[in-house]
Amino acid sequence: MAEDAEEITEEEDEDAGGEEDAGAKKGGGRGKIILLGALGLGVLLLGGGGYFMASYFGMFSSAAEEDGVATPAAYYDLPEMVVNLSSIDKRAQYLKIKIALEAKDKTALSALDPVMPRILDMFQIYLRELRSSDLEGSAGVFRLKEELLRRVNLAIYPSKIDRILFKEIIIQ
Repeated sequence: MAEDAEEITEEEDEDAGGEEDAGAKKGGGRGKIILLGALGLGVLLLGGGGYFMASYFGMFSSAAEEDGVATPAAYYDLPEMVVNLSSIDKRAQYLKIKIALEAKDKTALSALDPVMPRILDMFQIYLRELRSSDLEGSAGVFRLKEELLRRVNLAIYPSKIDRILFKEIIIQ
């Protein structure tokens, strides 16, 4: 009898353990669903918050939407410049460059005329210090654009030129 009682309690323990395992498996499935739902909700909240912040700071609005009408950019052609490039081996190298300046409004371009001699002087001095290796590749041309733009904007401050456009660059 004692043996029968021990067998019964072992069978009850196995049945109870089996129910706990089944409950754990069901709970694990629920946990995965809850986790995926929470992750999905988090992604939606982050996306919505990002969209709100972007629209709040004006990343989705354009100048045409704000003004109602898009204003065309204004351009100013600088005279052609030919300068000697700096060289280590004393070989004569020349840079011929044609530049146009772009601004959003014509008021910035009107500020150019009084200081044009100063701008051309700054350009000439800077360009004469360049070596032909400074202008190699797209990175060299980009650095040249950035430096010339900085110099123009310093000369006409508080007006602002938006872009430097190269019409022609020849290194000989």
